[in-house]
Amino acid sequence: MVGQAGGDATGVAVVTGASSGIGAVYADRLAARGHDLLLVARRADRLRQLAQELSDRHGVQVQTATADLAEPESLARVEALVRESNAVLLVNNAGAGGLGPTAAISADRVENVVRLNITALSRLSHAVLEGFRSRGAGTLVNIGSIIALSPSPSAAAYSGSKAYVLNFTRSLQAEYADTAIRIQLVQPGPIRTEFFTAAGVSESVFPEDSYLTAEQLVDAALAGLDAGELVTTPTVAETGIWEALEAARLAFMEAARSGQVAERYRVGEESLA
Repeated sequence: MVGQAGGDATGVAVVTGASSGIGAVYADRLAARGHDLLLVARRADRLRQLAQELSDRHGVQVQTATADLAEPESLARVEALVRESNAVLLVNNAGAGGLGPTAAISADRVENVVRLNITALSRLSHAVLEGFRSRGAGTLVNIGSIIALSPSPSAAAYSGSKAYVLNFTRSLQAEYADTAIRIQLVQPGPIRTEFFTAAGVSESVFPEDSYLTAEQLVDAALAGLDAGELVTTPTVAETGIWEALEAARLAFMEAARSGQVAERYRVGEESLA
């Protein structure tokens, strides 16, 4: 889908979950485009190493913030940093899987998924949009997942959280459609990162040829951003598939506003007449 163009050429870019995988690649690619960086992650040693590498390689300034965004105090501190940074771009990449059947994972793990995938993403989006509105421009990139469209056993919290990211981001796109603020939803499929290991799940849950590398994903996502895409799903070759899905969604919403009870639910109406 096309409706927004390009990416901000200069200014501070914020990347969460930046110490490895998708976040680290975003940091490298954005630094190569001339962005100074604010990198957020839990692992201070990896952040320091990455910051030094990017500064040396690209000649940009790199600030780091060690934070667990699932913790309210850490999240509040990062929100303040985002506001102070006058960021022109935010990549909401940090996330948690919480994979496993509900009988095998604790309610605390489920809550952690909600805090990180929903609460942190929402609050940081809200914080950066304040600055975007005041300056009249900016770019927000939210990392969703194809699982948002696929209710999945053993991934109830994760699938549900990514469905939130999809609808939250698409709603923001509609809200800011007539402004210079650009908002992109990226929907990865399986990616070769530490995600599955961290969740205690084998990568064999998907066929070998289902995976992209983090580099492939980020390069495709940035190409989509440059092309003005609102929703980028790098592994879907036929754009008509998404267009059909959108058309079906709109048809469903139209049908659901009929104001009439469907015939199949009118059981016993004749006997009550």
